[in-house]
Amino acid sequence: MFTPSELVTNTRKYAPGLCLLDLELDETGAEIAVWDTNPALPALHGRGPDRVGKHGLEIILALCESYDVQRESIGKRVKVRIRLTDHSPRRF
Repeated sequence: MFTPSELVTNTRKYAPGLCLLDLELDETGAEIAVWDTNPALPALHGRGPDRVGKHGLEIILALCESYDVQRESIGKRVKVRIRLTDHSPRRF
């Protein structure tokens, strides 16, 4: 399962200074927002067998229901929503 750790890991790895994590839960999911001081927006990296690392955004996009990045007066805020319940029928 996706956890906020991928967002926070990227923040600590690439952004100087402080970061903030906001977590909101409701009946069906969680909204996770991470603010950091780096104004550079996250970017996908090209695919290739020689690429080591830099898969964080791919992981986030594959597992979240929605993804948004907003520039702030200082830095940026990355917000994702993940579903915590599954109402689809199970297939065995």
